[in-house]
Amino acid sequence: MRPRSNSGAIRPKISTMPRPQTEAAAFLDLYKLSVEKKRLQQELQTLEVRRQQIGDRLSALDAQIDSLETRVESLREQEEPSSRPMPGLAHPIPDNFDMVFLEY
Repeated sequence: MRPRSNSGAIRPKISTMPRPQTEAAAFLDLYKLSVEKKRLQQELQTLEVRRQQIGDRLSALDAQIDSLETRVESLREQEEPSSRPMPGLAHPIPDNFDMVFLEY
């Protein structure tokens, strides 16, 4: 696999041996150019389809994010701050309990 250049320009394929200036050589060049044009048009269509798919997925993700954010907000409003259990604990801590953290 050969590395791609960073310039972004698509360079034409070149032949190592120059062809004689004949009508057949001109037709061969026309054929090569038309094949390259068709290939590039097909690649552009593929990119447009992929771009549309990515845009659709991004809009679906935005909708999911918005719905989850509203759900989190509604759940947060339903909970009372004093009855929230600490993460990792099975039962909520009573209000009259003094908590001490020891580091060792």
